[in-house]
Amino acid sequence: MDKKQVDELWPELEWIEDGELRNKVRDVWAYALEESVLTPDDLRRIPFTLLAPGCTVTFMEHKRSVVHIARESGRIMKEFYGDQLPIDMDVLIAGAILIDVGKLLEYVLDGKGNAVVGMTGKYLRHPFTGVALARRFGLPDPVCHMIATHAKEGNLGKRTVESFIAHHADFMTFEPFVDRIG
Repeated sequence: MDKKQVDELWPELEWIEDGELRNKVRDVWAYALEESVLTPDDLRRIPFTLLAPGCTVTFMEHKRSVVHIARESGRIMKEFYGDQLPIDMDVLIAGAILIDVGKLLEYVLDGKGNAVVGMTGKYLRHPFTGVALARRFGLPDPVCHMIATHAKEGNLGKRTVESFIAHHADFMTFEPFVDRIG
């Protein structure tokens, strides 16, 4: 996969100050796109969740909003709490960009071009495949932890500060689409 296409999907990569970490995040996304039936154009059109029938918010709209919310939340928390609650902004941004990369292996397209859960997704949800992808490219454990714990699979363990932030950014932009009044 052309890394330029990844950069077009993810202009937020530039927010990661550590160049090596930024390149590893880019490499994970490039590899996931190579392994997936989904294209960048598919990610810009398929719904971000299959759990909200009729949802028109796209995968990339949701993903990018999560990264923006996580970054802004981290910035505000650092401003108010300083050293009382250390936050590694590079880890936070890298993890937020990667938390749903496993969906590229979880989803396939049906005969009408609609996203559906494929065979891999029936056995392994995206937190598992996402960690496998990240480990393949040597992402640090705190980033892999964020991928592993961002969804319901992480509810039984402890989360890092960065993982709490990404988890809540993800769910505050998911739950209103599937579980709201009115």
